[in-house]
Amino acid sequence: MALTELHRSEIGLARLLRAVAARHRVEHEIHHVALDLAHWSDDHIEQLSDAGAEYGLTLKRPSSTVDLAHTVTDSVQQRLSEALGRRPEPALLLLVDLRHLYRTTAGVSLDWELLAQGTQAMKNTHLLDLAEGCHPESLRQMQWANAMVKTLSPQVLAT
Repeated sequence: MALTELHRSEIGLARLLRAVAARHRVEHEIHHVALDLAHWSDDHIEQLSDAGAEYGLTLKRPSSTVDLAHTVTDSVQQRLSEALGRRPEPALLLLVDLRHLYRTTAGVSLDWELLAQGTQAMKNTHLLDLAEGCHPESLRQMQWANAMVKTLSPQVLAT
């Protein structure tokens, strides 16, 4: 059950990171870092899929988690981002997205912690190694979102 929930959470995070990157394409740091972090989640999804198979679970691989509707939405969001440019409204939307992203990354980090604690109690070294390998990256995803909120919020909220 923990593997399935963590897999679902990582898929949601990867999709959210790609959506944020698409919506805020003109914010180059946000765009490129969010895409890089989405690839980290893809790697986690792949590792979770492999681990799940060992326990009889069929968990989707990263390439099968991207659907056509989401691809079309990304394209529309990119064009909208470019059309709006750097007006104040997109900055506020970016702050909203980063807040949502921070909360999502915190949830994924918690899921990794739960998996680590459970597998440690069960003395399952394979899953514990997986959690210990992926959890630090999920923490860095959360720290990046938090840092972006702290960096951007003063200027966005002051205008």
